[in-house]
Amino acid sequence: MSHPVLTNVLLLLLHLSCPCSALLETPRPGLRPADLLKILDFPSLPDGVTKTTGFCAHRKSTKGADVAYRVSKEAQLSAPTKQLYPADVFPEDFSILATVKPKKGSQSFLMSVYNEQGIQQLGVEVGRSPVFLYEDHTGKPSPEDYPLFRGLNLADGKWHRVAISVHKQSITIILDCKKKTTQKLSRSPHPIIDTKGIVVFGTRILDEEVFEGDIQQLMIVADHRAAYDYCEHYSPDCEVPVPEQPQAQDPNTDEYVSHFITSPHLSVLHHPCGQSQLLYLISPHLEPSRTGLAPGIRA
Repeated sequence: MSHPVLTNVLLLLLHLSCPCSALLETPRPGLRPADLLKILDFPSLPDGVTKTTGFCAHRKSTKGADVAYRVSKEAQLSAPTKQLYPADVFPEDFSILATVKPKKGSQSFLMSVYNEQGIQQLGVEVGRSPVFLYEDHTGKPSPEDYPLFRGLNLADGKWHRVAISVHKQSITIILDCKKKTTQKLSRSPHPIIDTKGIVVFGTRILDEEVFEGDIQQLMIVADHRAAYDYCEHYSPDCEVPVPEQPQAQDPNTDEYVSHFITSPHLSVLHHPCGQSQLLYLISPHLEPSRTGLAPGIRA
């Protein structure tokens, strides 16, 4: 028989920690964590991708090292954005989680998301002073206001655990579980990211710079708080076994109730379009200023 005082305390804690709507709402299928490496079919080792040793050469409770993928400049990987979010809803607030080792001295986009018209809406550039590119349905923020993270070097030839949290008008990068930097993100109050385009790995369309290096994990989680959990529940230290199914769990904040977050991996088919084909699939007339083309140059 439960104690009435303890029961009342528990109900009060639940009320304070989470809005009633959150307790009753079932997460929409399209807003569950998306494993980009699986969606892009890395495990089948497409052209330009080979297996290599990951973040940990010796992982506790496993038979060997972490498995990662070495990416060369020959890799051309893309998929329809709908494979990330089949329900056609890209989350307003979200986390991007990556365990990555770019080639030393390199500077390239790790991922790019384009809308149906071929305009880049989202991108993460890794290297010295990483850049977060974001453009919502109203064109905000403008390119001169893209967050630039000076003093962070992701291309030093070492493994890095990178957790990016996008929440309302701010973006926070947590590097290697320790260094946290927050910048303003001047976007609309209710921004929309189009899911009718494509996601491209390792570059921007027609960019000369392409990602070269190793990558172990790349995920988008439909919760900005997951970034604060990254080194605990997604990419833990080598002394800790890797979770079989990474989940967004309690990051020790009062407002986060983990029991209402679910995170099965999405099962999707590989989209085999090469980089030279992507331009045609998006639009025969891309806007030069949005795709890295010099003015006047056409596809």
